[in-house]
Amino acid sequence: MTSLPPPAAELSADEARRIALRAQGFLGAADRRAGVRGVLRHLGAVQLDTISVLARSHELVPYARLGAVGRKAVEDAYWSGGHSFEYWSHAACILPVEEWPHFAFRRRAYRSRPHWNHELPDGAYEQVIKQLRAEGPLTATDLGGAKNKGEWWDWSASKVAVERALMYGEVVCTERRGWKRVYDLAERAIPDAVLHDDLDDAECLRRLVRLAGQSLGVGTRADMADYHRLKGEQFDAVVADSGLVPVTVQGWSKPAWADPEALATEPRGRHRTTLLSPFDSLVWERARTERIFGFTHRLEAYVPKPRRIHGYFAMPLLSGGRLIGRVDPAREGRTLVAKQVSLDSPKAVRPMAQALLEAAEWVGCDSVRVERAGSPQEAAALTSALAT
Repeated sequence: MTSLPPPAAELSADEARRIALRAQGFLGAADRRAGVRGVLRHLGAVQLDTISVLARSHELVPYARLGAVGRKAVEDAYWSGGHSFEYWSHAACILPVEEWPHFAFRRRAYRSRPHWNHELPDGAYEQVIKQLRAEGPLTATDLGGAKNKGEWWDWSASKVAVERALMYGEVVCTERRGWKRVYDLAERAIPDAVLHDDLDDAECLRRLVRLAGQSLGVGTRADMADYHRLKGEQFDAVVADSGLVPVTVQGWSKPAWADPEALATEPRGRHRTTLLSPFDSLVWERARTERIFGFTHRLEAYVPKPRRIHGYFAMPLLSGGRLIGRVDPAREGRTLVAKQVSLDSPKAVRPMAQALLEAAEWVGCDSVRVERAGSPQEAAALTSALAT
């Protein structure tokens, strides 16, 4: 095992927490002039997901940092003007278009490995490319239908072909329309200045490790690698040349690295009070969330209903730089329903009320109803706080 250089700094657990909050855009004044695109570039990746409760996760991410940005404005910021593309990063993510060259290593890996379990008829791949060249941008439905008549995973030949082309980088997803991917040829959708696979794997990995460090502020090997779903050994191969510096963090059992700019100034400023998507990059990695915030969170959407503890889409509550509760929301007409609320202490009542009222207004609701809380007293206190 390669020996590590001596740490550049020793951080307390509290310093590490505040560095992480600032790096993720939750401490200090938000750059409202840069808007949603600024949030995307600051984070490096915004995860997409099919679940929509208050809104879809990629809408909730800028809302949590900027406040009530119009939902159409969010979509326009992501998808108009060729500023971003969708690709496989932490998961399916919206990525800044200037990062296209740095995913060349992943496109090459997809091209060189076996083609899943889906067989393609001769000519199907070429036909999809030909149709996109003549008619694109197109959805899978436009290309002839996404599914065969089998189970939900039984993709049609055209869907398999266009997804393969997406992974290879010949095709790019330029937007989501009714949650369907809209495909176009990369040669048409990606600016010429960045449309290349010229960078070798090491250069791609160095960039993504450095980006992870900037987006996280401070993190362990697993934290940094997980941000763009790199392998641990890929991180190991490039971290020494990435620009990140080794640090130690009080209470962390494993070595850590930090963005040197994050260490240059003390994190100060106003904390956001907001609800977080479970897919927000502040909390998407459970072990890191527990280590930094002492907060255990699990998305229970895929847990059988009788086994859920906090609810289908429980959203953590961030206030004062700490995670102090969660709520499972729903919408009934113009009412935001707090189906289940869990608070760490009575001090979390007012911040939860504030976060619920702001979220309700953002999604066009004019009232909030508490359905269930940790106790009748807690539910009554929250209902009272919502009314004042």
